[in-house]
Amino acid sequence: MVHIPDDADFNSFREQCENHEGWHCQYNKGGVTVWSEEQDSSKAVKKLKMCITCKDVPAEILYDVLHDTSYRKKWDSNMIETYDIGRLTVNADVGYYSWKCPSPLKNRDFVTLRSWLPLGNDYMIINYSVKYPKHPPRKDFVRAVSLQTGYLIKANGSSSCSLYYLTQVDPRGSLPKWVVNKVSQFVAPKAMKKIYKAGIKYPEWKRKHDPDYKPWVYPEQNTLPTVNLADLSIQRADELENIDESGVSEEHISDEEDGLSKDS
Repeated sequence: MVHIPDDADFNSFREQCENHEGWHCQYNKGGVTVWSEEQDSSKAVKKLKMCITCKDVPAEILYDVLHDTSYRKKWDSNMIETYDIGRLTVNADVGYYSWKCPSPLKNRDFVTLRSWLPLGNDYMIINYSVKYPKHPPRKDFVRAVSLQTGYLIKANGSSSCSLYYLTQVDPRGSLPKWVVNKVSQFVAPKAMKKIYKAGIKYPEWKRKHDPDYKPWVYPEQNTLPTVNLADLSIQRADELENIDESGVSEEHISDEEDGLSKDS
């Protein structure tokens, strides 16, 4: 049953971000820490979380950065396309996101229900995958499943913050072990640093790009069509096609670094 996250969901997410008991530190360098959840089953979809301290970036600025889909094209070089599909409430919507995987792995995409909550000087944005008949899986992408993904932005005074990112995603396709390792050791820390840099540059960019338009802060600015909650259902991984990519070796991967394919 699809439901819009409530206070209990946000509190649970915050607890997972801040409590490191049962988590294994996989990476701690250059101001970025990455943990993976300790689990008995090797088949379970693992949770990954990371944290970066963003000096000289107020929490509310980073919150804007993570909401602003127009600005995302500037800093998220892995993104192919993102857009908001429709709104559910003043602090929940349905959206689409697709991202590049290095060739010959197939690119992935999501349809997610996203909800956000300002809490004093802190902010949370969380999502999970849903099925929406108007946006079925596409032949040119592997439809991945976010079981739970989100951000916690904790203010450290008025001009600094800590950003937590927690994700539990089933990418579908039997990805080889080295891909998972590369994500935690290289891709994830790099992504966190990109968000930090994006936060530093955002105020100047926003001054030139519709500076008063922030529908995530001012709901009356939201002109998205309304989505009926009854039209959504939980996206279960076992309902999707499973692509076996486990035989792809690291040598066969083309090293597609930043920004080769831009927004379509």
